[in-house]
Amino acid sequence: MMPQHSPAPSAWRRVQTAWGLPDLAGKGRFVTANLIDSLGNGLVMAFTVVFFVKTTSLSLAAVGAALTVGQLLVLPFPLFIGRLLDKYGPRIVVAAGNWISVAGFIGFLFSHAAWQIVLWQFVVQLGATAFWMGNSPLTVLVARGVERARWFGFVRALRNVGVGIGGAASAVALSIGTVAGLRAVMVLNVVTFAIAGRLVITLRGADTSEAAGGSAEPKPADPEPADPEPAEPERATGETTGQASGGYRTVLKDTRYLRLVATNISFVFASTVISVLLAVYAVDNLDVGAWIVGAVVVLNAAMVALLQTLASRWIETRRPVTVLVLALLFNAAAFVVFGTLLVLPGWAVIAGLLIAMVLYTVAEILSSPPTSELSVVMAPEHLRGRYLGVYQLSWSIGGAVAPALLTALLAGGAALPWVFLAAISVLAIPLVIGLDRRPAATNWAAPAGDVAPVEQLDGDTVG
Repeated sequence: MMPQHSPAPSAWRRVQTAWGLPDLAGKGRFVTANLIDSLGNGLVMAFTVVFFVKTTSLSLAAVGAALTVGQLLVLPFPLFIGRLLDKYGPRIVVAAGNWISVAGFIGFLFSHAAWQIVLWQFVVQLGATAFWMGNSPLTVLVARGVERARWFGFVRALRNVGVGIGGAASAVALSIGTVAGLRAVMVLNVVTFAIAGRLVITLRGADTSEAAGGSAEPKPADPEPADPEPAEPERATGETTGQASGGYRTVLKDTRYLRLVATNISFVFASTVISVLLAVYAVDNLDVGAWIVGAVVVLNAAMVALLQTLASRWIETRRPVTVLVLALLFNAAAFVVFGTLLVLPGWAVIAGLLIAMVLYTVAEILSSPPTSELSVVMAPEHLRGRYLGVYQLSWSIGGAVAPALLTALLAGGAALPWVFLAAISVLAIPLVIGLDRRPAATNWAAPAGDVAPVEQLDGDTVG
C-alpha cells in the first residue's frame, strides 16, 4: 500500500499557526459579534460623557454622577445572570446582553434628566455584564475542546483592537462636535449591537445540549497539561432546572474556586492602573508631559494587539498555574518600577515608565487567557452560570472599589498605591498554587495542530 500523506496546510493556516491564532473556519459569526461589541465599547468609553454634556443641559459633574450610579446599580445582578446562564445557556444570554444594550442606547437618545441617564446606563451596563458573563463559556463551546488558550487570547486581542478603533472613531465624531453627529454615532451603536445579537442567537452547535455526543467539550486524545478538576461532575445544560443542587451555597463552599476569584481581584485592581492612576501620577508626581502618558498607553494597546495571540501559543503548552504566577510576578515588578520612579533623576523617568509599562503589559497578556479559561472549566457544568456569577463579582466589586481606594492611597502618598498593588500581587501567588491539581490528568489544551470535531457554528457548509 502506498503511504497516505496528510495534505499540506494552506497558506492561511500556516499564518494562523505562526501568529498563535485559533482555527477560525466556520466561526465568522462569533468573531464578528465580538468585534462589534469591542468597537461599540470603544465608542461608548470615550463618548458617553461628552454625549450627555452636549445633548442635555446637565453639568459635567451631574452627568458623571448619574453614570456612576447607573453602573453601581448593576453590582448585584451577576448572581441573577448566573442563574439564567445555567437555565438557558451562554448563547441566549450573550445575545440577550447585546439586545439589552440596544435598548439602553435607544434610551440614551431620549435622555434629558439625570434619572433617565441613571436608568439607561443601568440597562447598558446590565447588557454588557450579561454579554461578558456568557462570552467565556460560549468561547469554550466555540473552541470545542481544542485551542482554548488561543481562543481566549484571540478574543482578548480582538477586544483591544476593537476598543482602539472604536475610540478613534469616537474621537473623529467628537471633533465634528455637532449634536446630530453625536446622535448618529449612538444610532450606529444601536444598529451594530442589534446585528451582533442576531449573529450570536443564530450560532449552531453553541449550546451544550447540542454538542455531539452530549458533551460540550470533547477531550482530545493527547495527554498534555491537566485540566483543573470541576467541583462536581459535569452535566448537560439541559439538566440544569431543578438539578442545580445547592446553588450559590455550593459555589461558596468551593474554596478552590474562591481562591481563583480572590486572585482575580488582584488582576482587576491592576487593570485599573491606566484609567485611574497613570495620568495623574505621571503628570502631578513625576512632572512628565501628558504626551508621555499617551505614548505609554499606545504602547500597551499595541503590545496586547500584536502579542496576545503569539503569547497564547506559549501559554497553551504550560500549566495555567505557572502562567498566572508569572503574571503576578510581572505585575509586582511593574508596580515596584512605577513606585521607584519617584526617586529617579528626570532623564531616567521616561525610560522607567516604558520599562514599567512593558512589564505591566506582559502581565496583562499572560493573565487574561488562563483566568478566563479557569473561571469556566473549574466550574461544574450544571452550576457554571452561578460560578461565573460569583467570578463576575470580582470584576464588578473590584472595578467599583479600585478608583476610590487607589486615588485615596495616592492622596496619602505617591508611592502608596504602588506598594499596595505590588503587595496584593505577591500575596495572590499562594492562592494560585494548586488550582489546576487533580487526581486524574486530562488534557488542558490541545496541541496547536489539533482540529476541532466537525461541528459548524455558523450554519455554513463545512469545507
